Amino acid sequence: MTDDSAQQLFDRLDLREYEATALRQLLTVGRTTAPNLAEGTGIPRARIYEVLATLADAGYVKEVPGRPKEYEAKHPEAIVERAIENRRQSFETFREDVQSLRAPFLEEFGPLYERASGDVTPTEDLFHVVDVGQPSETETRQLYADAEDEICVLTKGFEYFEAIEPAFADAYARDVSIRVLLLDPASLSETNRDIQAAVIDRLQSEYPAVEVRFSNEALPWRGTLVDPSMDYETGTAIVLVEEKDVPLSMRQAAVTENGSFVAGLGRYFELIWGHDSTPVT
Repeated sequence: MTDDSAQQLFDRLDLREYEATALRQLLTVGRTTAPNLAEGTGIPRARIYEVLATLADAGYVKEVPGRPKEYEAKHPEAIVERAIENRRQSFETFREDVQSLRAPFLEEFGPLYERASGDVTPTEDLFHVVDVGQPSETETRQLYADAEDEICVLTKGFEYFEAIEPAFADAYARDVSIRVLLLDPASLSETNRDIQAAVIDRLQSEYPAVEVRFSNEALPWRGTLVDPSMDYETGTAIVLVEEKDVPLSMRQAAVTENGSFVAGLGRYFELIWGHDSTPVT
């Protein structure tokens, strides 16, 4: 692991500067006392016991009784597993807290929302927009989580795959059918071709049931469709139109739950998939 990747992990563990410094030192030098650790790291002695207590409470460090007391980092694998378990427990607590407040929240705001939404026209209710980047990735992950039967993806290189992969993997594990339509690599820059090739390798090696094809022509819009149907009863989507002169950070994506609109997008996807694309080999 490089120093940068180690710091990225410490950041993901929500460790503050002194905590990350102390844990790194303990992993490097082994068991030691708090005063020696303070001296070796530059952490003020007035803070070192608080720092070590935080690490011990998180399960990353163990205290060794004695005179003087010593401290030792747990094995790196144990630290990673404990971090995952800590986050899982935190989520379960959050979920239970929110669930306990569901009924009174719905009772108070459900009728108010219904009255306030009564004057919205069908056109106004067709879609809403989110910024491209983290907001659109959050919406996309939710689409994957809600999918029951089918997910259709139109994308240049699936460069955001890593950001949505946990939700992608969960949908795959639920046997949701997933098809990915990529732009032909001949139409991509060298950098984007490399990104696309890496994603294709991941899909073929880790998600072999996913179908992947290349679109023969440009894709004027890109996005994700979930459960489109010609009875217009189901379907959600997030779409982004091609705007070459607009920086990605300034673009917006449209999110729709209109079954008729999603059915139309689904027909577009099927036409390209069946008549204007080639298999990825």
